[in-house]
Amino acid sequence: MLRSLALIVAVVAPFSTRTQAQSLVVADVAASPRAVVQPVAVDEVTWTDGFWADRARVCRERSIPAMWELMRGSKYKPFYEHFLIAAGDMEGDYHGAPWNDGDFYKWIEAASTAIACEPNAELEAAIDKSVRAVVAAQRKDGYLHTPVLIRQRNGDAAAKPFADRNDFEVYNLGHLMTAGCVHYRATGKRELLDTAERAAQFLEKAFANPTPQMSRQAVCPSHYMGLIELYRTTRNDRYLLLAQTVIDLRNVAAGVGGGGGDDNQDRIPFVDQREAVGHAVRANYLFAGAADMYLETGDERLLPALEAVWHNVTRKKLYVTGACGALFDGASPDGSPKQNEITRIHQAYGRNYQLPSETAHNETCAAIGAVMWNWRRYLATGEGRHLDWIELAMHNAVLAGVSLEGTDYFYTNPLRVTDPPPLELRWSRQREPFVVSYCCPPNVVRTVAQLGGYAYGKADEAVSVNLYGASVLETKLKGETLRLVQETAFPWSGHVRIRIETAPQQPWTLRLRKPSWAADMSLKVNGEAVAVEVVDGFAVVRHAWNVGDEVSVTIPMPVVCLESHPLVEETRGQLAIKRGPIVYCLESADLPAGVTVGQLRLDPTADFAVRYDDDLLNGMAVIEADLPMVEPESWDSLYRPATETATRTIRAQFIPYYAWGNRGGEEMTVWVPRGKTPD
Repeated sequence: MLRSLALIVAVVAPFSTRTQAQSLVVADVAASPRAVVQPVAVDEVTWTDGFWADRARVCRERSIPAMWELMRGSKYKPFYEHFLIAAGDMEGDYHGAPWNDGDFYKWIEAASTAIACEPNAELEAAIDKSVRAVVAAQRKDGYLHTPVLIRQRNGDAAAKPFADRNDFEVYNLGHLMTAGCVHYRATGKRELLDTAERAAQFLEKAFANPTPQMSRQAVCPSHYMGLIELYRTTRNDRYLLLAQTVIDLRNVAAGVGGGGGDDNQDRIPFVDQREAVGHAVRANYLFAGAADMYLETGDERLLPALEAVWHNVTRKKLYVTGACGALFDGASPDGSPKQNEITRIHQAYGRNYQLPSETAHNETCAAIGAVMWNWRRYLATGEGRHLDWIELAMHNAVLAGVSLEGTDYFYTNPLRVTDPPPLELRWSRQREPFVVSYCCPPNVVRTVAQLGGYAYGKADEAVSVNLYGASVLETKLKGETLRLVQETAFPWSGHVRIRIETAPQQPWTLRLRKPSWAADMSLKVNGEAVAVEVVDGFAVVRHAWNVGDEVSVTIPMPVVCLESHPLVEETRGQLAIKRGPIVYCLESADLPAGVTVGQLRLDPTADFAVRYDDDLLNGMAVIEADLPMVEPESWDSLYRPATETATRTIRAQFIPYYAWGNRGGEEMTVWVPRGKTPD
C-alpha cells in the first residue's frame, strides 16, 4: 500500500505553510478531490426546538462545564494537573489511564465547538487556561505524553517514548491534532494548532526509519484522522504524507516478524481485510482514517476493504441500537483451524451474528467511531445508507451513553439488565460521573456539540437534509446566502416542514433523506403533492425556489416489531420494538410491583398505542401495549420440561432505549420473548 511522494503530491495542493481561518466543519473536505458532499459548518446550524435542541442545550450548559470541573480538579484523576506537572509548574506523579491526555483534548474540542456556536467568556477562559497548560507541557522536540514526561521529570530513567505500544501515545497525539484544528477554526487562535504541528513533526522524525516495534505504534489510531485534518487545516503536504506512511506501516506490522494481531487489526494488511475484527473502537478509528485517506488521495485499493467491513458489520455484527463491539473479551479468529493466527481480543467485534444482550460490551466510543467512519464515507459517496447508521447510533447507542441531566455516563451499553445479574461484570450498569476508562464521556460531549455539522450537506447545486430536527441552516450556496428553517417534532413525529427564508437566485436542488426504516415518504411543495424520486437514499426535489416556499415532508412512523436473523442465537424467538429511528425497551420502573421484565412476552399482533408524555424523562413518546405475562417460577435445574403458559396480560409501557437507567438501577430489556396473548 506504499505510495510514492510524487503520486501523493499530484493529488494535493502545492506545498504551503500558510494557514487561513476556516469553517468549523466536521472533516474539512473543501479541497478533498474525492468529496462529493461538503459539510456545513457547525455554527451555521442552530437547533431551535425539541429533541436535539434539548440535548445540545444540556451538553452546552451542563456537560461541558461539569466536565471542566471534574478535569481541573483531582477528586477522580488530575487531567489538567498532569500537564502542569509535566511542565514543571507543580509537583506530583501521574495518576490515571495512559489515554487521559486524549480525554482532555476531546474536552477542549467540545468546549471550542460550544463557544463557536454560542460565545461564553467564562468557558473561553477555561479553554485558554487549558491550552496554556498543554503548550507549556510539550517538550522542545514536539513530544507530548504526560505519563512519560512526568516519569522523566521525577527521575525515571526507563521512561522513554514508544517503550510500550499500549501506552496510547499516538492516540493522544491524534486527538491533540484534531483539537488543535477545531480550536483554531473556532477561535482563530494558533497556540494549540502550533502545538499539534510540532507533535506531528516529532512523529515525522520518529517514523522516518521505523523498526518493527515502531510499526506497531497504532493502538486506537486517532492519529490517522488527526494528521489528515492537520493537513486540511494547514495545507502542508508533509502531514498527508506522514498519514500515508503510518497507515502503510500496518503492512510492516502484518509482515514477517511484525507481531501483529486482530486486536489491533494488523494481523493482515488493511487492504486485505474483509471482516471487522478485534477491538471495536480501534477498528472504527482505523476505518475512519482510511476513509479520510481515500478522500484525499483517491487510493482505490482502500475501497474493497472499506466496503467489505461496512457490509460485514451492518449485516452480521451490528446491534439493533446501532451499537457495535459485542464482546468484553474473546479470541480471533475464534475456532479457526489456523491456531497460529488466534489472538486475544478485548472490547471487540465477535463472530458473525454473535450479539449477546446482557453481556454486550458496546462501548460508547465504538458507536462514536462508527459515526465518524460513516460520516467520511458519506462525504465520499453521497449515499444515505451511511447517514442511516449515524441516525440510528446517535438516537440510541451514542445518546444512551450520557444521562438526561448530562453529567453521568455509561462506558458499556447492554441491551438487557436483570436483577440479580447472571454474572459479575467489570463495568457498572448505572451511569456514573466518572469511570476509570474516561474516554467515552468527552467523546459523547464533543459529538453532541458538533452534531449540527452532520445535519446538512452541500454540493455545487444542492442542499441535503441529512438529519431531521427543528433547526435553522444559514450557509452559502453557489456564492449566495441560503437560509432554511426546519420545523418538526422528529423523532416523535414524521411530519417535517421546511421553509425557505433566503435563497440563491440561480436554480438549486433540495435533497431530503429517506431513512431506510421508512416504507414510504410523501412530499408537498407549497401545498401541492410532488412525486418522490429517490436517489442514493434521498428524495430529490427540483424546483424553481423562491423566498417563502415551503416543503412538507411526511414519513409514516408506525410501531414495528423486529426479529433478528435466526443465526443470532441470543435473540432467537424474541422481538424488539422500534418506531422511526428510536429503539424502545422495557424498564421495571414502568411495571407493577413484583413483576420482572423476564416474565413478559410480546405478541407482534398487539394493539400498540403511541402517547407523548411531556412529564416523563424530559418528554418523550412512549409505546403502550397489553403484554402476556407468565407467572414467576423458581428454577432448581438447568433444564426442565416446557410448561410455560401466559395466564394473563398487563398494560406495559416501553420507553426509548437512550433514556433507560435515568430512574435508578432498574431491570431493562430491549428484546422480549415472543408470546401469544391469552384468550
